[in-house]
Amino acid sequence: MPVDDRDKNAAPPLPEPLRVPVADSHTHLDMQSGTVEEALAKAASVGVTTVVQVGCDLKGSRWAAETAAAYDAVHATVALHPNEAPRIVHGDPGGTSRPSGAGGGWSRQGAREPGGDAALDEALAEIDRLAALPQVKGVGETGLDHFRTGEEGKEAQERSFRAHIEIAKRHGKTLVIHDRDAHADVLRVLKEEGAPERTVFHCYSGDAEMAEICARAGYYMSFAGNVTFKNAQNLRDALAVAPLELVLVETDAPFLTPVPYRGRPNAPYLVPVTVRAMAAVRGIDEDALAGALGANTARAFGY
Repeated sequence: MPVDDRDKNAAPPLPEPLRVPVADSHTHLDMQSGTVEEALAKAASVGVTTVVQVGCDLKGSRWAAETAAAYDAVHATVALHPNEAPRIVHGDPGGTSRPSGAGGGWSRQGAREPGGDAALDEALAEIDRLAALPQVKGVGETGLDHFRTGEEGKEAQERSFRAHIEIAKRHGKTLVIHDRDAHADVLRVLKEEGAPERTVFHCYSGDAEMAEICARAGYYMSFAGNVTFKNAQNLRDALAVAPLELVLVETDAPFLTPVPYRGRPNAPYLVPVTVRAMAAVRGIDEDALAGALGANTARAFGY
């Protein structure tokens, strides 16, 4: 059914609940409207009983850790997003930030003064401290983003990515990867550094061939609402060949809202829409897929 233009900014309706509970493996509650309590209650009402709250900068990572400590249904990851690293080092006068939502979240509030390598080291030390906390299950989202960052920012991104890999391995935490237009370089750095025992490609964006590479390495592949987009056949092809035991589901909310609500605010309660689309791609029963996704996420993040 077409979405009325008047409702394009309205929250989508609650989907039919899943019979088997799942987890949203990657969300940004701090960028969403409403309270954490409201978000968790809506999610739980449709069978999404656990969420992984992901940090993108120091403020967001601290918030993720605090929120996970306060709510049993929330687990945290902490990191400097790939676009945050060059912003710290160079000050980023170009303004390549990711949009933030009503909840605040991660966005550039004007150009920063360049901090240089020392400022990046200081920020990484804080991520290291947060990564040691028991409620923090992962280090991420880290990785490489060549979509927004030019040549001048790639060195800072890669240095930050390598540091996050080391932090994840030292603390025995899951590595959560942001990979945008950087598949070959991300895989190269993982091979050079040696990936942690548990590595998740958040919002998997590769094709079927890359899915087979990830599968051989034992990397988890997390699929978001964009797997439902008309122009995303590469993602559906990848999902079709990915080993079931390495597949996760996420919202990346408030971004990447699944069809038919694309363009409206995303939230963890919309996971069932994506799960049903994924089940259709795999040609398996919705309950069987949900059971696998729930078990996989718990195993991927060690909770």
